[in-house]
Amino acid sequence: MTVEDLLRTTRERLPGRPRRVVTEGALVQAAVLLPILDRGEAHIVFAKRTEGVAHHRGQIAFPGGTVAPGDPSVAAAALRECEEEIGLPRTAVELLGALDDTETFATQFVITPFVGLITRPVAFQPDGREIEKVIEVPVGALLEAGRFRVEEWERAGVRRPVYFFDYEGETIWGATARILKQYLDLVREPAR
Repeated sequence: MTVEDLLRTTRERLPGRPRRVVTEGALVQAAVLLPILDRGEAHIVFAKRTEGVAHHRGQIAFPGGTVAPGDPSVAAAALRECEEEIGLPRTAVELLGALDDTETFATQFVITPFVGLITRPVAFQPDGREIEKVIEVPVGALLEAGRFRVEEWERAGVRRPVYFFDYEGETIWGATARILKQYLDLVREPAR
């Protein structure tokens, strides 16, 4: 899938949809960026978390983190965290809009995911403390049959579907996979 096609579809569909917002409760507010990168075809950028972080050790995630009291907005928090974690300059991102707020079930976060286009060449630099490496995955590969699977898991007496995407020995799952699925469902070509 070309970046131009992905951006056209994103710009057509993202702003006009109703967005789920989680406003109440004791959840910790976090923000992430679903970064789109042009590598001749559209790629989505992920960050693999180190084993030394407090939450989501070793997991594949979107770059981002907790909203700090000094952040002027939730979107600004996502951009700040991306710069700190993977060296993605805030000025190199064009925000396209937000997806639905997504809760984590084990760690009590509510995540606001923003979709953004990386507008110029960047050299990713994982911080090594929180982020081990940056992973770029072609959107076309994520849409291939067999990359996505669902399992039913039970936690605290509640059964929930848990989504998984597999790519080159890495597994994207949990809240990141739910956010990714939401975005891919939004931009996927309708059945003809």
